[in-house]
Amino acid sequence: MEETFTKQMRKATRDIHAVSDALVNAKLAFALSDNDVWAEGLLVFYEIFRFLDEAMEHLKDTHFGQLCIDGMQRTEAFQKDLNYYLGADWTKDYKPRESVAKYLIHLKNLEKSDPDLLMAYIYHLYMGLLSGGQILRKKRSVMNKLNPFSKQEAREDAVTDFGDLSIVKLKKDLAEAMNSIANNLDEKTKKNLIEESKMVFQMNNSIIKTVQGANVVILKKLIMIILILILIVIVYCII
Repeated sequence: MEETFTKQMRKATRDIHAVSDALVNAKLAFALSDNDVWAEGLLVFYEIFRFLDEAMEHLKDTHFGQLCIDGMQRTEAFQKDLNYYLGADWTKDYKPRESVAKYLIHLKNLEKSDPDLLMAYIYHLYMGLLSGGQILRKKRSVMNKLNPFSKQEAREDAVTDFGDLSIVKLKKDLAEAMNSIANNLDEKTKKNLIEESKMVFQMNNSIIKTVQGANVVILKKLIMIILILILIVIVYCII
């Protein structure tokens, strides 16, 4: 049986994807209960998803239209979450950081020179929200509920919330759309898409590295653990 194009994409990006997963864990997973760090993570990806949402709309009359799956667009969801975490006026003095600006320049250049390559970003980034994004959503919810020291309001994030839509079906529809498009592409374009898939994760890594605050959160948690251990030792000695 012939290997699907999306499987070829996953195989080609396996190593760099693993690096991305490690970065996400280092930057976000240890700070799942900290809204400031979470907001930082949302902020670096906001412009990227907004660009891709708009690109799909601009190109919907081409084969890109197959990737425009109802309910998958995330711009409004990002804005809703950022308004909550950063305040309604967060855009007043907002300017994308250098790494995000470079990412956007790359995407804009692709849109002008070879828009087909944008499909690599659409597939991997939206599939990421439907896969790893859902795992982070569940972990974040559990962490907030179990943390007795958390003063933060328990809240489900909009960016990972797809409402009544089935996550399984969305993933299936996205993969089928990508494979259907690939079936009508020439070999050179498919090869270029696979190569650009590696660039997707490299670009993602460049902006994830700029997320601030994770190290501070980790340090605070370590200090808390040490203090608890000291307290246990003191109580034990007294008894």
